[in-house]
Amino acid sequence: MTNSKKWARNVTLAVVSLGLILFLALKIVVGAVNTPLFGKEFDRADLGRRITAPAGFSVGLFADNVENARLLRFTHYGDLLVANSNLDQIVLLERDANGDGKADGKRILMADLNGPNGMDFFDGWLYVAETDAIGRIKFNHETGETLGDYERIVMGLPDGGNHWRKTLRFGPDGMMYVTMGSSCNVCEEKDRRRGSMVRYKSDGSQEEVFAAGLRNSAGFDWSPADGKIYATDNGRDLLGDNFPHCELNQVERGNHYGWPYANDDNIPDPDFGKGNASIIESSIAPAFKFMPHNAPLGITFVRARKLPREYHEAALTALHGSWNRSEKDGYKVVSLHWGEDGQITQKDFLAGFLQDDDVIGRPVDVAEGPDGAIYISDDYAHAVYRVAYGEVQKEINTTRSGPSYRASETLTGIATEQRQRMMEEGSAIYTQLQCAGCHAVAGEGMKLLEGLGEKYNVVELADYIKRPNPPMPTFPLGEAQRKSLAVYLIGTYPGQSL
Repeated sequence: MTNSKKWARNVTLAVVSLGLILFLALKIVVGAVNTPLFGKEFDRADLGRRITAPAGFSVGLFADNVENARLLRFTHYGDLLVANSNLDQIVLLERDANGDGKADGKRILMADLNGPNGMDFFDGWLYVAETDAIGRIKFNHETGETLGDYERIVMGLPDGGNHWRKTLRFGPDGMMYVTMGSSCNVCEEKDRRRGSMVRYKSDGSQEEVFAAGLRNSAGFDWSPADGKIYATDNGRDLLGDNFPHCELNQVERGNHYGWPYANDDNIPDPDFGKGNASIIESSIAPAFKFMPHNAPLGITFVRARKLPREYHEAALTALHGSWNRSEKDGYKVVSLHWGEDGQITQKDFLAGFLQDDDVIGRPVDVAEGPDGAIYISDDYAHAVYRVAYGEVQKEINTTRSGPSYRASETLTGIATEQRQRMMEEGSAIYTQLQCAGCHAVAGEGMKLLEGLGEKYNVVELADYIKRPNPPMPTFPLGEAQRKSLAVYLIGTYPGQSL
């Protein structure tokens, strides 16, 4: 081995070891990670039996096989864009022209991006928030096609870490607002844009930290009632099941919302509160507190009048679900209602994804369609649901028998000797990173990975390992190493993809 190769290998091992130390420190505090990081291929009929909505509403499956469905945005023509951060794509679901409640088609609109998440339209452009940049491209709403070249107008955004996805929306003032999550659970960021809402002109100029102290505000919207910005925020971890709460913040320019110095109603943080009394005293307490660790993500205010009156100007919010509670919580969509006294109350809108500690879905974003229906993305079930009032929809289950893969993406499509070699290398990586320390239930063995092959093929799992959801950290593994680890995991916990 040459000196340069030895140096590169040692650097990689050092970085991996640092990430491992941090993850094991987290594991020591909370035990085995109590979240369905990988999931399983679920029974659509089971989904149809379990999912519940308020009286008068029906739930349909608008589209399935929408990999890693994250944030949503409707075009002016009624097509639905879906961000796939892990595969670096934006998918277009064609509008339901035939009225059967399902997308008429699906195609990749944009590829080769870098962790795209937030999207919005402004002045003829489609804007995209990547993990390290903001880009835009001309868009024809009638044809559903992009025009010309994609240009990145803001470069060098802070990326990596725990919360690397960016959310982007244009406000009524014509300014572009972008939230950038923290790199960590709790820390003082070197880049002040992290844990903040940042504002730009539409050309990407005049960058301004609009508001700070927002740990991970993955969703925000303007209330049609008062014109103010309301943003979800995920509270910090590792302080137990019931503290701190996740938050809904009413965001105003120049305000600080507590993180990392305070939690809840300006309660000093045990790690960073000391010596920061002035910041804590001036921080703004949340407008509403969700249950701790529910992980509220996307939020949208109901603007149309096609839903019952109680939902007019209510905020629909996706709760992605807890990972570090001893008992799971969240995993549903809720509606927030403002009373005449300004108090906010919460009601279940779409529930049943969590039942008896079994999870079959994780809502991410909510969008109001031009037809007045509500559309919800699910990055666990790889689906987009349609919730409509006053109409009957077809059963949510489909005739799909399971995923189909190219031979090169499955274990049986890999030559025997190569597969054995990859299994051995993957096993060594799994041991080196001490993955079993988190992918296990104390005293019960490894259960969180069972049936992994039913959910992923080799390529998909390798892609997930490259950009996993928190709390799983990213490791600087090369493509070949990620594929070997994927082969080992699927070979050890097989399913239909074999």
